[in-house]
Amino acid sequence: MSSSISKTLLQRMETEYSNNETSTAMRHALQKTDIQDAAGVQEAMGGLQSYFSIDIRTLPATNQQRTGRCWIFSALNMLREKTARDLNLDRFEFSQNYTAFWDKLEKSNFFLESVLKLQDRSWDDRTLAWINSQGIGDGGQWDMFTAITQKYGLVPKDAMPETYASSNTRTLANLMNRRLRRFAVDIKQVRDKSEQKAMKERCLSEIYGMLCTSFGVPPKTFDFEYVDKDKQYHCVRSLTPLSFYEQFVGVNLNDYISLIHSPRVETPYHKLYTVKFLGNVKGKPVRYLNVPLEELKDAVLSQLKDDTVVWFGCDCGKFGDRKDGYWAPEAFDFETVFDVDFSITKEEALHTGESAMNHAMLFTGVNLVDDAPTKWKIENSWGDKIAREGYFVGSDIWFDRYVYQAVVNKKYLSDKARAILEEKPVELEPWDPMGTLA
Repeated sequence: MSSSISKTLLQRMETEYSNNETSTAMRHALQKTDIQDAAGVQEAMGGLQSYFSIDIRTLPATNQQRTGRCWIFSALNMLREKTARDLNLDRFEFSQNYTAFWDKLEKSNFFLESVLKLQDRSWDDRTLAWINSQGIGDGGQWDMFTAITQKYGLVPKDAMPETYASSNTRTLANLMNRRLRRFAVDIKQVRDKSEQKAMKERCLSEIYGMLCTSFGVPPKTFDFEYVDKDKQYHCVRSLTPLSFYEQFVGVNLNDYISLIHSPRVETPYHKLYTVKFLGNVKGKPVRYLNVPLEELKDAVLSQLKDDTVVWFGCDCGKFGDRKDGYWAPEAFDFETVFDVDFSITKEEALHTGESAMNHAMLFTGVNLVDDAPTKWKIENSWGDKIAREGYFVGSDIWFDRYVYQAVVNKKYLSDKARAILEEKPVELEPWDPMGTLA
């Protein structure tokens, strides 16, 4: 039975609050204090120091600037560690701009193909409305990075450096989406296949031009120059992005699989999943293997113990401190500040939209006590002027609640898990929380 807020109810609430001395004290404190600072738990700080029993030596933190390219930065940061070791480098970056250029072009094509497929649906059809409302953005998934890299290769940052637009993507993204939605409107009544093809190619050509003007023209060939730690100069000439990848990276991306932890009744464990209308390169679906939390965590630990960093996806908006560089629910006591029970399970958070993956980073270390993790070292892509020179600590409690995905080499999976990879994936709806982008 629904009703408006009555005068009687309002009076009761006012009386209960005014009689609560703790609330009065907190109101006075919050007049000039940030809520998060007031909720800080000093006793938790001792367990969040940057000491780890496994601490992989990695390169300085990178900076995605004012963009949502964390998934690209983290994936490239994972690959650059091997390249830097092989070439004896203390600093190195791949061009994030290059990868983002092709991702945006492929996403545009994916969008155009999707609205063509749904051409006969009404505007209020949930799937079509979802695709039109989402448009294309900076975010992505590990399998989308794999698809772009396998098709277009990589280049060093010097070969395609950042531009203002590549580091500040909002305006370009808005304009690209306006053009793509114009296509969605114009194509609605067109049934002639040749006319559809011409309209799509014209739109793609315009999008390509917008990207070139904003991000620069991707190189077809380039020279790779570098100076190693011993101050020795090297130059390899006339490389293509694909030959560069083969010669200086050489990682078989097909060996890596996305594990997810989705503890919902509608996503049983030990099944393979994909998400409808999610991707960039057509024909390259995004796939996840859903496993219990401990199985995901064991795979991550195995890879770290082999001195290899781990790409992962999480909710970075919960229980974090950018300045001091940590994520830890135990470091904040909002319940005492407001005298409210804020508890919610991971499954409940996914069902209600309280939490979902929204950021990708790298695990580069872990602290083990009696072979059980207590905290994790995290390489972020928010620059080296925040946190601990760009590195963060995540408590194991935070891992359990807010890590949703980790990418590991298939060799760290059980035989049972590897066999599941051969199964046909279950399709989730486009708005499923496992379809959110980092």
